[in-house]
Amino acid sequence: MEALLSTLEASALATALSGSVWVYPLVNAGHVLGVALLVGAIVPMDLRLLGAWPAVPLAPLCRVLAGCAAAGLLLAAVCGALLFVTGASDYLASNLFVAKMTLVALATTNALTLRLSGFHACLRAADAGQALPHRVRAGAAVSLLAWLVVLILG
Repeated sequence: MEALLSTLEASALATALSGSVWVYPLVNAGHVLGVALLVGAIVPMDLRLLGAWPAVPLAPLCRVLAGCAAAGLLLAAVCGALLFVTGASDYLASNLFVAKMTLVALATTNALTLRLSGFHACLRAADAGQALPHRVRAGAAVSLLAWLVVLILG
């Protein structure tokens, strides 16, 4: 594992990123923007699923916010991977980083599980006056907590 991490850190990509006055800060800014888009979409969506703003229809709100969250996750992941190669050994030695990545995986799996389990039908039913299933509310609570802890972990 050490050899792989050293190879990553010594790669042309890592060297170019580390040695650039502009590229590394721009990649870092891209990572921050991705996280902002992700969490900025997830928090209101999860709060709405948990009962906030009941007059706002769920289906169209979640459709827009889910797309924004997905774009944010993709941007954060790509930029985060680029940042990772510049200090892979240090990142993997950090318990906080490992915890953060574990929670990112958990929160992403939670979101995919919800979306693949009839999520949109639940939203349309809720907009028609039916209660959201407990699994949807539980998934929103897990999501909200997980992404907020990811933010705290940096």
